[in-house]
Formats: sequence, structure tokens, C-alpha cells
Amino acid sequence: MKSSISPGLLFILPAIVVLLLLIAYPVIYTVYLSLIDAHGAWTGKNYANVLKPYVTRQAFGNLIYYVGGSIVFQVILGTLAAILLNLDFWGRSAVRSITLIPWVVPGIVAATTWAWMFHTEFGIINYMLAGTHIIPGPIGWLTGTNTVMPVLIAINVWKLFPFVAIMVLAGLQAIPSELYEAAKMDGASFWEEVWYITLPQVRPVLVAVTLLLVIWGLNAITLIYAITQGGPANLSLITPIQIYQLAFTSFQFNEAAALSVLFFVVAAVIVAVYIKVIPSNIEAAK
Repeated sequence: MKSSISPGLLFILPAIVVLLLLIAYPVIYTVYLSLIDAHGAWTGKNYANVLKPYVTRQAFGNLIYYVGGSIVFQVILGTLAAILLNLDFWGRSAVRSITLIPWVVPGIVAATTWAWMFHTEFGIINYMLAGTHIIPGPIGWLTGTNTVMPVLIAINVWKLFPFVAIMVLAGLQAIPSELYEAAKMDGASFWEEVWYITLPQVRPVLVAVTLLLVIWGLNAITLIYAITQGGPANLSLITPIQIYQLAFTSFQFNEAAALSVLFFVVAAVIVAVYIKVIPSNIEAAK
């Protein structure tokens, strides 16, 4: 007698079990924690308690600033790098390999290195700028009100623009050479080819890459936590770090769970709106 269970289901069953254990259960348990107090009694005050403080709004504002600023420059620099790396020049393979170094360097290593480089007293950045008289004296890059977030954004751009470059470069390889040949016959310049041929052709790649950067950025914690831990005075605090500090510094697990649920909903809405508003193919954009 034949079994009524599909062989395909049996093949994917282990993966489903793993997903349930590693994703579904933690999500359900987090929602449960957000709805009870420290004594196990049902309550909805956890959500009110995390939304009331100004620091929650400040952390989310910092997150939007950090993610938005990073993505703009990551996409621009990554696309420009991909266009340049697609040109035919001597040593192109070596340059392509070197370009990937920031992306493959572990986040904690990159964060520690940049933290020392931007150190107020011992950092090489201040040493070089002061030595060439570009600045009159040492600048507290990671402690200044107006410098800490731009510096963190710059570090994040350095870390991830190679990913954009390699993805866009892969898209450039698929563009038919006949398009460029026809453009040259019509007298198009290099930048006209970029604007009217290259960018429209790699647009689907840019849309997908930007979506990945949004998801990664909203969950980013390594660089900022390793460099500033959200300081000074919460100027670089972002929501994921706030959740971590609530849970493992203040041991307010229920409020941390409530903030996690709220953040998950907001992040899901942002991603859904992006997918809905930004068309993923050229025809939909016309």
C-alpha cells in the first residue's frame, strides 16, 4: 500500500522543523513575553512603557538617519565603482579583488580598527589632518554631537559599498554589447551611455540590492555597538541597541520583548511599502 505522504514533503520536513524551532518559536515566545509582566500576569503596559520615554523616539530617529544616509551613499558609490570596474584596464582583476576587502572583513574587526583610527588623541585621522594643518587640533569624531553619526555612516558605507559594486557589476556583465555599439554610432558620450543604457538596465539589480541594504540596515548593531555603544548621550543609539540594552543591561525582558514586537511590525511595514512602491522591473517604472 502506497503512503499518502508526498515524498517532497518528507524531503523538506527537516527544514520546516528547523525553521519552526529557530524562527517561529522565538517569535511566538517574544510576543508572549511582551504581553506579561515580570510575575507572569497578563498586561499591556509593556508597550506603553517603552513608547513613553523620549529615548525610544530618539533611537528610532537615529536608526532612520543611519540607514537612510548609509544606503544613499552605498548605492551611489557602489554603482560608480561597478561602472569603473567594468571598464577594460590593466590589473582589473586585482583591483576588483581589493575592492571586496571591506566587505569580507569581519564587522567587529572593522569597527575596532575604525574606532582606533578616529580616536581623539591617538587616532591616525586626527594625526594626519592636524599634521597637514587641515584642522587646528584634535576633533572628537566619536564624541561630538555633529560628527558621531556622520562618521558611523561613513564607516558603514565603506563596509558595504563593495557588496553593491559586485552585485551591480554582475548586472553589467549581462547588458548586451550591441546597445553600447549602437550608442557609440549615434555619438553618445561615456556618461550618456551610463545614464541612458547602463542605469536602466541594472535598475532591477539596484532595487533588489537596496531592499537587502534596508533589511540589513534595520537590523544593524555590530558597528555602532562596538564603536560607541549608542553614546555619547544616546546620540548614536539605535533601536536594535536599545532592545539589547533593555534586555541584557537593564534585564527588563518584557519591555525589551514589547519593543522588539513593535520594531518588527515597523520594519515589516517599511519593507512591504518598499516592495509595493518601488517597481522591480523597468516596464513597471514606465
